[in-house]
Amino acid sequence: MPSLARRAPALLAAVFVFSSVSSAVIAQGPPAPMVTVATPLARNVTVWDEYTGRLEAREQVDIRARVSGFIEQIHFKDGQIVGKGDLLFTIDRRPFLLTVEGAKADVERAKAQVALAENEVERAEGLTRNQTITARDLDQRKANLAAARATTQAAEAVLKTAELNLEWTLVRAPISGRISDRRVDAGNLITGGQSGATLLTNILSLDPISFVFDASEADYLRFSRMIQAGGKGAGRETANPVRLRLADEKDWKREGKMDFVDNQLNAKSGTIRGRAVFENKDQFLTPGTFGRLQLFGGEIEALMVPDSVIVSDQTMKVVLTVGEGNKVVPKPVVLGPMSDGLRVVKSGLTANDKVIINGIANPMVRPGGVVNPQPGEIKPPAK
Repeated sequence: MPSLARRAPALLAAVFVFSSVSSAVIAQGPPAPMVTVATPLARNVTVWDEYTGRLEAREQVDIRARVSGFIEQIHFKDGQIVGKGDLLFTIDRRPFLLTVEGAKADVERAKAQVALAENEVERAEGLTRNQTITARDLDQRKANLAAARATTQAAEAVLKTAELNLEWTLVRAPISGRISDRRVDAGNLITGGQSGATLLTNILSLDPISFVFDASEADYLRFSRMIQAGGKGAGRETANPVRLRLADEKDWKREGKMDFVDNQLNAKSGTIRGRAVFENKDQFLTPGTFGRLQLFGGEIEALMVPDSVIVSDQTMKVVLTVGEGNKVVPKPVVLGPMSDGLRVVKSGLTANDKVIINGIANPMVRPGGVVNPQPGEIKPPAK
């Protein structure tokens, strides 16, 4: 017992020390979460402005016959690729062949009248020298010759018209492209001519193909001033580069060029229509397809961050930074396009901001919270 009494003060002291340390640990709380921070990467980047638009055929032709008649034969499959000059429809040629034969006979008859009139003029000239007939008779025979020649010319014109109508019974493709479905079947009577002609089908050209889009007035003014200053822009006389991406594509592998900007802005929408052209040798691009177009917008000094550091906050895009006292400071940003695997930040960041590039997923990393920042570096991802 005396031994226990002697050790009691030491035990009490140990308990007091342990209690004090435990209270200090509890009061201090968990350590600040560790994050990696880096300043935005600053470099010159090529800016590509993006627009939504639609692919359109550069040529579209409705196929109508120039002559009336019965469809005798159809020479294509619905939806196939056709070449310029390919035979599409045959109209019953027999009535037109008969018309041609009749016109040829009229030409021969007219030529015979010319030969007769020439002989009569030649004979009359000899008789006039002998004063057998009067000069008036000679003039009359010369007039008959002129009339016969005119009749021959008219008959030849009728023959050419008949031959042309015969040629038009073979309806051919005026352009190369993809043909639609037939609107009439063989055996049907169709109407030809310039007005009221029966629509037979249509053809859309595919290579090259156009992409049509609308740009805002602000973009139009910006590009116009770029051109005025001697830079590149979407001008009417400059075939500047563009890139295309379809709805199911991730990269911008399709390259083309601008070839048209409209002559006025739409007063209702405040936009101006532009058009780019792309090669389509494999004929994969189809008129009517939606896509995204990138148009060269110049080179700028830009701040860039990884896309993974951008946080969505309702309607805003936010980047988390570390400020004074190692506190997390959210900064709303306006984003630009991707370039070399990094996101261009148009506004909202400075070159000295410490952006959190690793550790954002930690639930303890939140606005106003204290973190333990570790230095890092933003680099373009390896290709």
